[in-house]
Parts: sequence; structure tokens; C-alpha cells
Amino acid sequence: MITSVKNEKVKAWKKLQQRKERKQTNTFLIEGLHLIEEAWKSEWRIKEIIVLDFEVLPEWVQDFAVEEVSDNVFQYISQTQTPQGIAAVVEIKRMDNNKGNHVLLIDAVQDPGNLGTMIRTADAAGFDGIVLGEGTVDLFNDKVVRATQGSLFHLPIYDAKLTDEIVALKEAGFTIWATALEDAEIYSDVSVANKMAIIMGNEGAGVNRELIALADTIVTIPIYGKAESLNVSIASAILMYYVKS
Repeated sequence: MITSVKNEKVKAWKKLQQRKERKQTNTFLIEGLHLIEEAWKSEWRIKEIIVLDFEVLPEWVQDFAVEEVSDNVFQYISQTQTPQGIAAVVEIKRMDNNKGNHVLLIDAVQDPGNLGTMIRTADAAGFDGIVLGEGTVDLFNDKVVRATQGSLFHLPIYDAKLTDEIVALKEAGFTIWATALEDAEIYSDVSVANKMAIIMGNEGAGVNRELIALADTIVTIPIYGKAESLNVSIASAILMYYVKS
């Protein structure tokens, strides 16, 4: 059992809380049996599993390298308020960018909870891929990972320059929607093409004007009450399900 936070392995696990370290090692840390199980089922490479108690592990975990640690060590590496006592180091998988017919393009969404929820919703709605543009929060930030509830393991998600991605999508026959308030049509009044990509923008600034200019259609979601706007993850959910219906 590892009992010291000064242990070299513990130091390495702790460093994975930093984006720079995740990129350098091509690994990230996940917590909770559900997330670890989703990674395993989706054939992401689990490098090692960290546990408080060997006794409570499911049988499939025995196929991996398992390190037992003391409570103080687990608390040290954990980023949750109530740790479940199991974590894993997972290798970042370079996803195939085979786009299918429905793609979500994310422009500089910065809140981890928003990004995680958008990924989870895209998975639930049956979207085929997600592209993360510049300025978007790191996919492997622990709050993003937790908010996806395992959906990040289910569909292609990758970083790219959105201007280039939009051009490539158009050449592949996609119709591009951008969300904005000015010069926009109500989304439900617009016909849906067979191949669709939706651009969702930053929580405060919205979609970058350069990207709006590249879109085929600018759409908006009507507000019937007194709220000034919709949360970006809620707005993306409405549009994704409309496109898929």
C-alpha cells in the first residue's frame, strides 16, 4: 500500500490535474467506477487503477495493474468532494474523425460543466462527432470528464481550427448552422438537410463572426419569457434533437 504523498507515483498522478502534464504524458485521471467501466467497455487503454480497498473491486478490474493507497493519498489526488475510492490513469485515445451525418462544432465554450453536458447530450441525441475549436476548455479537465458521464468515450471528439473544419464539411456536403441573434431565423422554421453541422459559441460572446460568415444559415431559439438568453448546453440540446427528429 502506498501511504505517502511524496511517493513518485503519487506525484505523477497529482500532476495529471494540469493540462500541460496530460498533454506531455498523453494520459488523464478519472474517478469513480462508472467512468472507469465506460472507458473499459469503450476500449480506451487503462494504464493503472488506484483504489482504497481491494475487497470492493469487480472481477474485470483484476486484469489491470492495481495500486492500493491510503485514505490520505487518495484524498490528495482526488478532485471530488466525496471520493468513491477508485480512480484510473487512462491513455488519451486519438479518435477517428469519421464524421457521419451530424456534427457539433464548439467555439470557445469555457465552462467545464457546459462542455461536459453538451458532449453527453450529443451522445444521447445520436450525433456522430464533436469538434472543439480554439479557446474551448480542455476535454480532459476533470469537471468536463465527470459531466460527460462517460459519453466522451462513446463518440469522436477532437480539436481543430473551426474555419478549416467548416470548409471541409461544406466540401463533404454538409449544411452549416450557426447560432446568433442578429439576422437569424427561428430554428424550427428552417428545413433540415441530410448532413448537418451546428456551431455553438462562447457563453458570453457567442459564435465568432468569422464562423458565422461561413455558415449557410443563422438560427436562433425564441425566448418567450423574460430570460435574456438560454444556457449554451440547453440551446445545443434543443437544436441537436430538432436536427435528429
